[in-house]
Amino acid sequence: MQNWSIMDREKLGKEIFSLSLLKGEFKLRSGKVSNEYFDKYQFESRPEVLQNIVEHLIPLLPENFDVLAGLEIGGIPLATALSMRINKPVIFVRKKAKEYGTRRLAEGIDFSNKTLVVIEDVVTSGGQVAESIKELRRLGAICSLALCVIDREEGGIDNLARIGVELRPLFSMSELKKLADEL
Repeated sequence: MQNWSIMDREKLGKEIFSLSLLKGEFKLRSGKVSNEYFDKYQFESRPEVLQNIVEHLIPLLPENFDVLAGLEIGGIPLATALSMRINKPVIFVRKKAKEYGTRRLAEGIDFSNKTLVVIEDVVTSGGQVAESIKELRRLGAICSLALCVIDREEGGIDNLARIGVELRPLFSMSELKKLADEL
């Protein structure tokens, strides 16, 4: 077992930024083109960084909820690690229901009439988070909160608020950039 230490929030932000920032031309899910991209898999694939992210997400969780809902694909490792740390069940949410087998949108425990906290890695406009939450609600879930590691500050908070969901980011893009300037 690897020993790891808890980074303070500022050091974690600097680490996420330095590991994840790519420069170039990238088309985002929202359709916008950006000259920078945060490769979330760079921070999600490193156990020490992932564990530190989880430690800093815990205070953002509400006191009472039933299930964590990790969104495909980046929210799944975050939700799984968080689930193991706080001993709460987790479901794995696809972008759309399978067209074969169980044909489910989400795999895991029955979440009907349960309060979910949605977990995502990076939020831009909040479009996929909103679509997923609408579908989860249609299937009986109660959901009014989503957590993410990075809010790109391109409308996600406002767009989710329109459907009655609070987005609590661990970091905003502007905060990460400010921390990077201090490197």
